[in-house]
Amino acid sequence: MNEIKILWVDDEIDMLKPHIMFLEKKNYNVTTANNGQDALDLFDQENFDVVFLDENMPGLTGLEVLAEMKEKKSTVPIIMITKSEEEYIMEDAIGSKIADYLIKPVNPNQILLSLKKNLDHSRLVSSKTTLDYQKEFRKISMDMAMVNSWEEWIDLYKRLVFWEMELENIEDQSMIEILESQKVEANSQFGKFIERNYEDWYEPKADKPVLSHNLFRELVVPEIQKKQPILFVVIDNLRYDQWKAFESVVNNHYKLEKETSYYAILPTATQYARNAIFSGLTPLEMEKKFPQYWKNDVDDGGKNLYEAEFLTEQLKRLGLSGLKQEYYKITNFASGKKLVDNFKALKNNDLTTVVYNFVDMLSHAKTEMDVVKELASNDKAYRSLTLSWFRNSPLLEIIQQAQQMGFKLIITTDHGTINVKDPSKVIGDRNTSLNLRYKTGRSLTFEDRDVYHVKDPKRIQLPAINMSSSYIFAKNDYFLAYVNNYNHYVSYYRNTYQHGGISLEEMIVPFLVLSPK
Repeated sequence: MNEIKILWVDDEIDMLKPHIMFLEKKNYNVTTANNGQDALDLFDQENFDVVFLDENMPGLTGLEVLAEMKEKKSTVPIIMITKSEEEYIMEDAIGSKIADYLIKPVNPNQILLSLKKNLDHSRLVSSKTTLDYQKEFRKISMDMAMVNSWEEWIDLYKRLVFWEMELENIEDQSMIEILESQKVEANSQFGKFIERNYEDWYEPKADKPVLSHNLFRELVVPEIQKKQPILFVVIDNLRYDQWKAFESVVNNHYKLEKETSYYAILPTATQYARNAIFSGLTPLEMEKKFPQYWKNDVDDGGKNLYEAEFLTEQLKRLGLSGLKQEYYKITNFASGKKLVDNFKALKNNDLTTVVYNFVDMLSHAKTEMDVVKELASNDKAYRSLTLSWFRNSPLLEIIQQAQQMGFKLIITTDHGTINVKDPSKVIGDRNTSLNLRYKTGRSLTFEDRDVYHVKDPKRIQLPAINMSSSYIFAKNDYFLAYVNNYNHYVSYYRNTYQHGGISLEEMIVPFLVLSPK
């Protein structure tokens, strides 16, 4: 470790000789000054790592010296030491962004602790986090081999996300690489689990998670029955880790009542999963009961144009047609601001539903725009970009207004997304669907090990384009690449965020119930 240089400023510096000798034995380099002006001169001449500053000195006071030092070199941590416990002095010092505050008489161990907290904090946190994850790594690996239920997969995925976010700020890149390999292995095992169990989830008495088409009835309706106005926000394409990234911002206005996860249906794509949420029906049921609203992959036109109508029909079936409710879809900043401006008019609604499309647009922009590819080059950056958007979005303003108006808040999504790395070759005819994480059509040729193949779509409640149509869903971080112009296709789509297939990130998604603070 490089020698740490300390500037200690106190008008009674000679009385602190034992403290200084203690620090020097610990290999700290201590320079002293007994007045504010000398301290400022030394501060100009040398690069100190930290300053201990007495608050009560003749001549320039500690607060005056602090202000000048911060103006000259704002990043140097300054630790204020004072005899006074006057609240206004503490407030002034903290307002001036001191690193720490110690009351005289101080003992050497207090000084040492303050130094470690301010200079070694990131290293100590990094070291402890690394050690903790090393202990957890083996347990996660053992648990992964034993996981055999949808509940256990939710638990395991949340543990992986927790450690991913804990490790993202440490300096030990090797630990991050180990976690990445653990996520890859988890997705490999999860893909096998889905292949074995997914069809069974459509049996009437199966042990199954809440799926997209049951979400509203099983998780939203019980909240509606509590007779409190509800703001129901569906953020398109929101992963669990992205929720965790901006959860603390929401917590300024709402307290979390319930955090659960449900499984997005296959394909984990908007036209299937989100229509299923609002209709309360599987895609096959939608096609049969509402052919005027449902469109298959190869049909022209928008695939999610009738969510409001689907929701109205579901509320009728559930005996809630008397509910005062409105539906809004936000697809750009202007429509978000318009809802912000008019939100007070919704105060008498029982249910206000808002679909917010930003995260979906972000994932598509990453594919199409080089600047976004740079800004969201990996999951850590993708989370950071989501947080930055949320902090400055009309959605946050809407949530703030809802809190002031006493609305309960429900936040969820239709599916997640995954950063795709590996191409898998596929061949289909001109009527094959275009999505990179799933394909439907006839005469599909593909790599068996890379996909989950469903020969009879009805078994998983999906419509078939024609009699011989089947579906394939990409597993792990594969994306389905056509053989024609293969190299260009691969270079364009590798390391982009896609959805439609099978992964923990796409299928296990958050559902949050929050109460206004």
